[in-house]
Amino acid sequence: EGVKTENDHINLKVAGQDGSVVQFKIKRHTPLSKLMKAYCERQFSSCCLPVARLHRQGLSIRQIRFRFDGQPINETDTPAQLEMEDEDTIDVFQQQTGGCC
Repeated sequence: EGVKTENDHINLKVAGQDGSVVQFKIKRHTPLSKLMKAYCERQFSSCCLPVARLHRQGLSIRQIRFRFDGQPINETDTPAQLEMEDEDTIDVFQQQTGGCC
């Protein structure tokens, strides 16, 4: 019992556009939506609140894009499906809403 625990988990880094890096430990077969929501809650305190409250501050999880090796990550993807390795980095981008600046 407990033999597989080291291989069952993976440490992933999530790098924001501002240079911040947050580290997460997640099971290889857990959907990345769990990591995405945790990052969202940690970085933007109100990002996961109902849309009606978005005008105050924070970002909706729909305004954030997660990418691994340049490819978009879906909420249903798992580290195993994306062949992620320990200490890999996920990049986070705020979705542009049009116009410049």
